[in-house]
Amino acid sequence: MNPGKDAVDILAFGPHPDDIEIGIGATLAKHAARGHRVGLCDVTAGEMGSNGTVEERLAEAEAATTVLGASWRVNLRLPDRGIGHDPSHVRVAAEMVRGARPRVVALPYWSDRHPDHAAASQLLTEAVFSAGLRRFPAAGEAWKAESVCYYFINDSAPPSFVVDVSEHYETKRRALACHKTQFAPSARDAVATRLTSSRFAQLIESRDAQFGAQAGVEFAEGFIVRHLLLRDDLLPPGARA
Repeated sequence: MNPGKDAVDILAFGPHPDDIEIGIGATLAKHAARGHRVGLCDVTAGEMGSNGTVEERLAEAEAATTVLGASWRVNLRLPDRGIGHDPSHVRVAAEMVRGARPRVVALPYWSDRHPDHAAASQLLTEAVFSAGLRRFPAAGEAWKAESVCYYFINDSAPPSFVVDVSEHYETKRRALACHKTQFAPSARDAVATRLTSSRFAQLIESRDAQFGAQAGVEFAEGFIVRHLLLRDDLLPPGARA
């Protein structure tokens, strides 16, 4: 699947249209503000969600994309609650990677209370790997990203590293606010969910604040990688002559 978009420095995948913002909205806003090209890809349209129609959720995602400063956003439209149930899903996601040609790919962390998030992590891990195999049967030329990292949505663990996002945290809040049907639904048939509770926003911000406090800044978003992180020496970057 060629997304019909320009190549990007960072490609972030999310299981549902609001997950990228929940996990790494501020990090992506920081990179976009620095001039890096950021592409966003939602795996499903969240059609099984209790609130909001598909059309509403897609429109909200586009609004959030503008707030974050990302270059583009696409939706694979794989079935919500059916991620990875068909072998073609790996091919579709691999074609996305080949089309976007990212330097870095950000995926949801593999351990999460939401089954779709865990399923998406597994599917996308396979897709990123398969995208780099020249004989894998998918459209586009083989592409291997320089790095793959995993971000947290609901649950968290000790991160491999954190990114200081203090200056961009308000942008994350504004991007999340675009998803009104999920966090502040006004429809007559709206129902209370975990997302509509103010405690959910508190959960996300407290996690980012804790990562920040541990690193000596106001807010930070955490990431896990499965490869060794190489440094040139023991000195902090700012202390090098």
